[in-house]
This record gives sequence, structure tokens and C-alpha cells, in this order.
Amino acid sequence: MVLEKNIPGTELDFFSVFKSTTSLKVRKGDSWFKKGLQKVVNGSGHEATKRAALVVATLSALLTPFMGSAANIALPTIAREFALDAVTLSWVATSYLLAAVAFLVPFGRIADIYGRKKVFLFGTIIYTVASLLSALSFSAPVLIFSRVIQGIGGSMIFATGVAILTSVYPPNERGRVLGINVASVYLGLSIGPFLGGFLTEHFGWRSIFWAVVPLGGLIILVTLGKLKGEWMEAQGEKFDYTGSLLNCLMFLALIYGFSLLPATSGWYLVLLGLLGIFLFVKYELSTESPVIDIRLFRNNSSFAFSNLAALINYSATFAVGFILSLYLQYLKGLSAQRAGLILVSQPVVQAVFSPFAGRLSDQIEPRIIASAGMGITFIGLVLLTFLRANTPLWFIILSLIVLGLGFAFFSSPNTNAIMSAVDRKFYGVASGILGTMRLTGQMLSMGIIMLILALFMGRTQITSQNLPLFLKSSQIAFIVFAVLCFWGIFASLARGNMHDSERSSQETSD
Repeated sequence: MVLEKNIPGTELDFFSVFKSTTSLKVRKGDSWFKKGLQKVVNGSGHEATKRAALVVATLSALLTPFMGSAANIALPTIAREFALDAVTLSWVATSYLLAAVAFLVPFGRIADIYGRKKVFLFGTIIYTVASLLSALSFSAPVLIFSRVIQGIGGSMIFATGVAILTSVYPPNERGRVLGINVASVYLGLSIGPFLGGFLTEHFGWRSIFWAVVPLGGLIILVTLGKLKGEWMEAQGEKFDYTGSLLNCLMFLALIYGFSLLPATSGWYLVLLGLLGIFLFVKYELSTESPVIDIRLFRNNSSFAFSNLAALINYSATFAVGFILSLYLQYLKGLSAQRAGLILVSQPVVQAVFSPFAGRLSDQIEPRIIASAGMGITFIGLVLLTFLRANTPLWFIILSLIVLGLGFAFFSSPNTNAIMSAVDRKFYGVASGILGTMRLTGQMLSMGIIMLILALFMGRTQITSQNLPLFLKSSQIAFIVFAVLCFWGIFASLARGNMHDSERSSQETSD
């Protein structure tokens, strides 16, 4: 096994052997093919590793959001097949997120100690196999269980994809590649509703999960064949089993308890989760090798507020697709495919503008760009508070475009700020914490709409008789999301400049 501390891609491989034995010299008049071949053969191993890292990270960033957005558009079809009420139906999405958020930080720490590529590879394998199991599900419990396994695999991907990119690319290139990575996320979100609607309408909802299997296989092959080297700057350090267990239990109690509100058992679990946070922080401060170094938050304002901003942003935006998917199909009477075509407008805008926002954050302080993005997102959510049964489709599309623009200018710069705020040995944990904020935000977003639906509709299926109650629930949810996003603007502005965070992370590593 090749171990790399600082310079990835320096091990012996086919191209290095070929380069040492065959030198291609380009002369005037040589064909474009020979010139291109010369670049490949004589190219540095480090550059080849950088390209491979970008490819696998980008493909995996496409895989997971595609699955999520495609599955959302199929929820009404799944509900009809298994006769699910609205709250139980939401668990098809929530179970995946719950498993992912519980294991994200522990797997980030494992990746720092034992190798990020190794964890990434096993995560992709688990995710692909779980997709296959989901496609073969014969009941709602089996489907939800398969989604839990898929979430565990997803946590391993989330904890390592961005960390691998940050490991191989220098700071002055990071914003650009993170922008490409985020654009891939939004590309997955873009094609998910459309392709998911098409597959659901013509081949059934199971075909969505079948479609993920070959893409997962491709990522596995590229990782095994092209991604050279390994990154484990925390090698030799102990893994914090007690802290990891506390981390999992506190998130399970918080998120599951939140989903049960306003029931008494839900309040008890939320209080238990809050107690778990207190015990977790106290334990992590006293242990020698914590799963999360609390000093990353205590001594690094850029890292702390950037993660808080991410938590708020995802809490305020993730459930928008869930709500509008049901709104367009139940109130507007659109097919799954047509609803997907409308929902695709938001991630298309995100995919187009994210690389530009990422490059911009290499030149301008990320907090300025990300805060502007949060403000634009707030405007988009305010527009959706005016949603009515007779709202024209063009207004919904306009609102989604504004949301997409805001999220594009928030996400890439915010990710750049987080990963640039820590030392190399914390890349896996930082990526895991960022993923935890993202998934916790998504869980809270789904929890908010689940709570509102439970309060106004109860545990009943959405029918023509209770559509007014569903619409009222949606309006209240958008108001709550807009308020959250408004406060998120100030959290984003409160972070320090990137240069300050880099100095802070250096002090932390010392």
C-alpha cells in the first residue's frame, strides 16, 4: 500500500514506467493525436491523480443527489403501491438521511486514520449494493431498511469525496474544483426529477434504483484503476469508539424524536438528544484522540460559523423539492414527468453558476459571496410563501430559479471556506462535519414539514378532501424556512475572512 503524507500520485504506475522507457518528442508538423498522446504519456503522476480524484469525486457527487431527487418525484407512486400515509411516506427519504448523518463524522475520522480512498471505495460499494436491494424491495419496511443501508454507504462517500479533492488540490485551485464538485451535485439534482419522472412513468419507481447501479459500478472501476495513492495524515492515532457511539446515539435521538413531534415520546427523545450533545462535548474535550476536535469550533470562528450557515441553509431549503413535488402532482394534477421538468429549473441554475461562484471565492472572501447567496435564497423562499392553488406555473419556476441562483452562490464558497479553515490532518473530519451539517439540515427541513403535516393533517393519506390542509401546511412551512434563511445571512456574515481562518487552523494544528 502506498502512503502519501503530502504529495499524492508519486507512486510507480503504468504511465511512469512508460514515460521512463519511451520518450515522445513532439516536432513541428506532428499530428494533434501525437501531441495529445505526448501530454498523457509525459504528464506528471501528480496531475494524473488530481484528474482522477476530480472524476471520482464528481461522479459520486452526481450519484447521491440524483438518487434523492429522483426518489422524491416517485414518492406518490410508492405511496399508492404500499398504501402509505404522508408521514410514513416521508420516511422513505428520512431513513436514508438519518443513517447518513449518524455515521458521517465517525467515517470521516476513520478515513483520516486508515485512508480516505479506502473508505470512499467501500462506501461506493455499499451504496451500489443497497440501491440494488431497494429496487428489489417487496414492502415498505424492506424499502426503508434498504435506504438505511444506502445512507450508511452515502455517509462514507460524503465524508471522503470533498476531503480527497482538498488533499490533492492546492488552496489556489480549490475553489474551482469544489465549484465543479458542487455543480455535479446540482447536475444530479437537475436530471433526477426529469429522469426520475420519466422512469417512474414508463418503467415504475424501481427503475430509479436500477439506474444507479451501473453508475456506482463505474465509480468503483475508476477508483480502483485510476486513483493512485492514499491519504491518511492521522495514521497511527487512536479511533474514538466511545465518542463515535455517543455521536450516533445523540443524532438518532434528536432526529427520530423530532420526527415524532408533537407526541410526548418525541419530546423525550429530543431532550435525550440534547443531553447527548452535552455529554458528547464534555467527553470529546477530555479524550486524547477525539472523533471531533472541539477546538475546531472553539478556536476557529470561520470554521464554526461556516458550518452553522450550512446547517441553516439546508434546513431552510431541502424540503422545498418534497413539498413542490406533492403540490404539482396533487394540486396541479401533473404527471411525475411533467412535475420533474418544472422542479429541474432550480438545480439547472445551480449547476450553471456553482463553478463560477467557486472560482470567485478563490479571489474574493467566501463569506461575502456566500452571504449574498443566502440573501438571494431568502428572496426565493419569500416568493414561495405566496403559493396558492391557482398559482401559475411560471411563478413557481421563477421562484425555483431564484432559489437555485442563491444556493449556487452560497454552497461552493461556503465549502471552500470550511475546507480551507483546517489543517490537512483534519480534512476527513472537516468533510464529515460539513456533510453532517448538510444532512442534519436536510433532516431538520424534513422534520419541520413532517411536524407541520402531522399537526394540520394527522397521519392520513393526501386526498382531494384534505388538499386545502396540505396547501396551508406548505405555506406555513415556507414561512418558517424564510425566517430561518434570514437569520442564516447573519451567521454567514459573522465568520472571519479565509486568511484569518487559515491562521487559526495553523494554531489549532500546533
